[in-house]
Amino acid sequence: MILLVLNVIFLLSFLIFAYLNLNDIDPWLWVPIYMSAAICCALAIFEMYYPVVYALLMLFYLVYAAILFFAKDGVRDWITKYKKESLVQTMQATKPYIEKTREFFGLLIITGALLIDYLAAYNIL
Repeated sequence: MILLVLNVIFLLSFLIFAYLNLNDIDPWLWVPIYMSAAICCALAIFEMYYPVVYALLMLFYLVYAAILFFAKDGVRDWITKYKKESLVQTMQATKPYIEKTREFFGLLIITGALLIDYLAAYNIL
């Protein structure tokens, strides 16, 4: 039951995130990222699990998160150079590290959601 509720929450969240990214500067990247996670969560609601797909998506998301972490004005710079300045002062990403850091955490959230379904596919949860 809890897995069903989590997948519904993730599905709705990822659909909203995909919609909000339609007016972003790179919707060609972020809409498919969120939609693929939303589709996986939707299928998991109906107990249709695809662990190989989850593994491939998680690998892509984690590699991209690592790139964002070490990029110039990325997460590492946000932590060290910018002293963890607030990321939520405004919805506008007025500084480059804000956008990259938000994207980094978004990828971690998606990876976590898919990890839950991956583990559920093998009855580990």
